[in-house]
Amino acid sequence: MPIDPGVALGAELPEVTFSWTPSDVALYHLAVGAAADPMDVAGLAYVDDATPKVLPTFATVAASFHATEPPKVSFPGVDIDLAKVVHGSQQITAHRPLPPGGKATTRTRIAELQDKGSAAVIVQESVTTTDDGEPLWTARSSIFAKGEGGFGGERGTSSKIAYPDRDPDHRLTVATLPQQALLYRLCGDRNPLHSDPEFASRAGFPRPILHGLCSYGTVCRAVTDSVLGGDVAAVGEFSATFAGVVFPGETLNVNVWEADDRLLVTATVADRDDAPALGNVVLRRAQ
Repeated sequence: MPIDPGVALGAELPEVTFSWTPSDVALYHLAVGAAADPMDVAGLAYVDDATPKVLPTFATVAASFHATEPPKVSFPGVDIDLAKVVHGSQQITAHRPLPPGGKATTRTRIAELQDKGSAAVIVQESVTTTDDGEPLWTARSSIFAKGEGGFGGERGTSSKIAYPDRDPDHRLTVATLPQQALLYRLCGDRNPLHSDPEFASRAGFPRPILHGLCSYGTVCRAVTDSVLGGDVAAVGEFSATFAGVVFPGETLNVNVWEADDRLLVTATVADRDDAPALGNVVLRRAQ
């Protein structure tokens, strides 16, 4: 079914009420590379049995953490083959430090539809609140659907971060594990693109790729640990575009520039001559 902008744009998706536990948080942190050194006390705080500290990027998996089926790209006015879809961008704004366990409700709408001609970009915006209506986090994400353009929508604009014309203030080397995608899929993202070699081949990749949101969380965790002293509460917002593919086991080169209340970040794949991985990455410090 082609995209029907008259139905899709502004459509409200069914609200989702969910809960999470410290064990869920710990598993997520392991999946984005935390606690790699079992003698590092700061790293172990991510997997504390009772009250682990919580990266704001946990918000990307909280609502679907216990999902066991591959996701479907089926919304009002939109029905797209999963193999045609890649994640385009992600932004999380934390309105307060995320608790290590709790219950919340997410309400999502389709905020934008962009017609790129040969592809479509679908932008969702969601707000997650506690039972008493207090905001926990706001998320904005986009998916890029190959071959789904041409529905007559606006092309949309793209904004690029202006990085400082100087050497980065911090250079980080961040390793991923060969099995990291298999670990991350236990956080609720069962897209076979990240675990099934045959499915990955049909999608045009030589082998399963790392989840974009795994790279996103991994870079946020590495920057938080190295630049913010592991203070997860100092992360007010984290956003990125997915500029390229990362294969499990590859190493990322992460460069960080300090710019007032923001950290401007790039992430490239060291193993492939610094091929792009994440771009337009901004960590905004909490106020």
